[in-house]
Amino acid sequence: MDLTDILKSVKEGKTDLETAEQQVRGLGFVSYSHIAKVDTHRKNRTGVVEAILADCKEPEDVVEIARVMVEKSKRALVTRASASHVEALMKVFGSEKLEWNSRARTVIIHDGTPAPRTGGVVGVISAGTADIPAAEEARVIASEMGCETIAVYDVGVAGIHRLIPELQKLKLRNPGAIVVAAGREGTLPTIVSGLVDVPVVGLPVSTGYGAGGGGKAALLSMLQSCSTLAVVNIDAGFVAGAYAARIANMIAAAGAEKKTEEAEQED
Repeated sequence: MDLTDILKSVKEGKTDLETAEQQVRGLGFVSYSHIAKVDTHRKNRTGVVEAILADCKEPEDVVEIARVMVEKSKRALVTRASASHVEALMKVFGSEKLEWNSRARTVIIHDGTPAPRTGGVVGVISAGTADIPAAEEARVIASEMGCETIAVYDVGVAGIHRLIPELQKLKLRNPGAIVVAAGREGTLPTIVSGLVDVPVVGLPVSTGYGAGGGGKAALLSMLQSCSTLAVVNIDAGFVAGAYAARIANMIAAAGAEKKTEEAEQED
């Protein structure tokens, strides 16, 4: 079923608007050769931006998939990019159309069209500087999903006095959700969740060594948190950022709808 069929069905009274909306949201993947079916409609359907995971892909494949994304969506997001991926993308798209974040290992390619702003606000906190790469991936994803992002880095529990003033500043910006990245023992998300009144997403990071190293202790610590906390997988910056952005965008949309209703009542 294509868009014309859906609209015709609504016109004839065979499909209600709610069902038609869901059907329209299901449209929109573009096939690319034999290796990828690019879901250019994912953001419209789910609110989560489509991303090209460069890891385990050849540079030329990443380039071709990115070309389809830019053609259909005006922007493309590449995650876990290596130097060879960046070099290949740079040759094709040029530096003026490419934003490379070396810490997050993300690349954003665009035709000059900015990511639309939603009004959502996401805070991103890292326990240590070693946790910044995962935190930065989360921040880039939230930003690409239309959110304003506020980063607070290196405020871990080894010097907890660093956290409180930064957290007060962050709370003044009214974030809809906060991502907290922490490795080693992974305590910081639990502490932050006990101090704020917005959803916190724990992002365990594969820093740390020895018993429980590689992010395992951090993951288990967050899963055992005594404060209310959502937890993603180890180093899953994309998932953490997308989940936080989803929450923040829903809050922003609800706030905008409320203001519209109030304005209509005043009129």
